Amino acid sequence: MKRSHPPSLARVLAISLIGLLVILQVRLWISEDGFSEVSRLSAQVELQKAENAELAERNARLEAEVEDLRGGFTAVEERARSDLGLIAPQESFYVFARDEDREEREAE
Repeated sequence: MKRSHPPSLARVLAISLIGLLVILQVRLWISEDGFSEVSRLSAQVELQKAENAELAERNARLEAEVEDLRGGFTAVEERARSDLGLIAPQESFYVFARDEDREEREAE
């Protein structure tokens, strides 16, 4: 009759480590927090970086505009002319009517 020897410590440890490795690999590849989540988060990070770059560019433009407005009267005057239609006291303002407008007034 053969006597069975108890499994050696090295063999039990090796089998345990292989089992643990298999469990961790399954969790890494299949679970919700595995590679699919990492991939989704990476894509989300790229979208956020693009949005941040657009916002940084917009902030730089706004900052430059604020500095122009703080810096001198020319920028304020330009803004008043374009947005509010203001004219200087020594200037003349002419409005040219199109032919269609004139015909409509004559018809009335």
